[in-house]
Amino acid sequence: MKALSRSVIPTRWGKFEIVAYGTDYNDPMPHLALIHSQQQEQENVLVRIHSECMTGDLFESTRCECGSQLRKSFEQIAEQGGIIIYLRQEGRGIGLIEKLRAYELQDAGLNTVEANMELGHAPDERSFDLGIQILEDLGIRSIRLLTNNPEKIKAIEGSSIELKERIPLIIEPTKENQDYIQTKKNLLGHMLD
Repeated sequence: MKALSRSVIPTRWGKFEIVAYGTDYNDPMPHLALIHSQQQEQENVLVRIHSECMTGDLFESTRCECGSQLRKSFEQIAEQGGIIIYLRQEGRGIGLIEKLRAYELQDAGLNTVEANMELGHAPDERSFDLGIQILEDLGIRSIRLLTNNPEKIKAIEGSSIELKERIPLIIEPTKENQDYIQTKKNLLGHMLD
């Protein structure tokens, strides 16, 4: 995987350099690094490693808190500088179609973990190694990580990048996502206290 293209995009949170990462120029789903214009350092960088969630990120579904977490990350990074790594691993790595099939099963009474397993998937099939490779390519040596997910912490701790601090990214539950958030806490170990 390598940086394939770079550009600057203005957003409501300021200007970001956007860098597309993939294996070749025909990659239709590159991973992205969004580097805030204030970001200059390689140490103690505020970082969000965010897995794509089309329904939450783009359509602002309240079925999950993904879109709210992404927007809150942009807000914090706009204040302090930092980087958002946007990994194209929709639906905890199972893809959009399977994620929507899992939603059907959740509507029938299963929780998010049970639904993924009913479809023949692991509860979470994501890998955060690609995010680490991107950070390494950008020359980042130590980070303050915006996350509630212990798997992201384990991935960083097993890498060349030093984890200086975990910063909780708590979103107030809605009626539609309170069971989902509770499942993430109880079954996937997310740190949501």
